[in-house]
Parts: sequence; C-alpha cells; structure tokens
Amino acid sequence: MTELRALIPDEMAALEQDWRMSPGLISGDHVFLTGFNGCPLEGPPSPDPEIQIETAFEAVETVLAEAGLDFSDVVDMTSYHVGLADHLTLFRQIRAARVRPPYPAWTAIEVAGFATPGVIVELKVVARLRTG
Repeated sequence: MTELRALIPDEMAALEQDWRMSPGLISGDHVFLTGFNGCPLEGPPSPDPEIQIETAFEAVETVLAEAGLDFSDVVDMTSYHVGLADHLTLFRQIRAARVRPPYPAWTAIEVAGFATPGVIVELKVVARLRTG
C-alpha cells in the first residue's frame, strides 16, 4: 500500500489546522497540491489580477519546494478563473515564465466564484517526484 506524506511548509501550517487539509500530499510517485488562489496567506486578495496570479503561482512554488521540486516537475495543471477572458493573456504570460518543456497538461475553467470574495484565480497542480 502506498504511504501518504503531507507537505506542509512552515508558513502554511495554519492551513492544515484551520482547513484540515494538506497544502501538498505525496502519494506514490506524485505530489498532489491543494488549490491555491490569489489570496495571500495573510490579508485580503489584491484587486490587481497580476498580483493575484503571481500570488497563486508563488504558493504553488512554495509547496513544490518543500518536496525539492519546481515547475519543471509539474505534469498537470488546472486553473480556475472568474472572468477568464479578462485575464487569460496575462495568466498565460505568467504561466509561460514558469513552465518548462515538456509542458504540463493544462485545463483552464471559468467559474462563478470562490470561497474568498474578490479572488479571481485558483491553481490545482499535480507534480511527479524526481527519481535517482
């Protein structure tokens, strides 16, 4: 049976306690990340789409780093958006600065909203562990 191991960066310890979820979970050869949105760990989301998108990507990077990984290890990404057409070009630019070939699979989905008012983006990511 596959052993599960939680990835909990120190700055995200409250997420585990408050929400009863792991920021990341290693299962077999893959790492499954919780959805990270454009809201910083402390404070409300910025009204600026660029800051929100960067905030979401930075949170993902923090959890990946906890496992010794980076965006080159990402195999699947789903992005959820409020107002997708309004910020898709910006999102693609920010995403393109991080992903590397072979590029991960990616699905972008328009949604009506998130648990935190004002959030416009959330990322759901799966990465693979490095071997050797």
